[in-house]
Amino acid sequence: MSLSIMDRPAAVDTRLHLIIGLAIAAAFALQTPLFAQGLQREEAIDAIVGSEVKTEEVEADAASSRILAAIDATAQNAERVRKTFSLDEIDIVFLPDLEEKDGSIASALVENEDEIAMLREAIEGSALFFHAVDSRSIQLRDVVALEYAERGGVTIFVKGGANRN
Repeated sequence: MSLSIMDRPAAVDTRLHLIIGLAIAAAFALQTPLFAQGLQREEAIDAIVGSEVKTEEVEADAASSRILAAIDATAQNAERVRKTFSLDEIDIVFLPDLEEKDGSIASALVENEDEIAMLREAIEGSALFFHAVDSRSIQLRDVVALEYAERGGVTIFVKGGANRN
């Protein structure tokens, strides 16, 4: 004895319609772009970063000991960047005269070229750091070092001036 379509209970039809409806909705959802907040909006950047990104411009000689220490710690800091998901404060320090300088900073940059490339990759892979840098129109190739502060902040050292095009 077989049942025809007409002999099925109404509950089976309701469940079948529900399953078909969910399948269609899932298929549609997978084919449409996500309705996420645009990453270029200031509110989105602030939400990702979690605090205001501060900038300043400093002569390289004035901060040379900090820059050298940050360059020396680049490999460890690249690893920390990958593990950091929130910060209290992010400072970006522009070094307008860095390319003009010869000496210990220039030497340290050359000696740590591979580690600095790793740091840039870590920043690119971190929404927190990438959007902090990107929000100030900084190219990753201009990031030279990064230092963690004990108070839960970070300073990113960038070659070039704050008023770059």
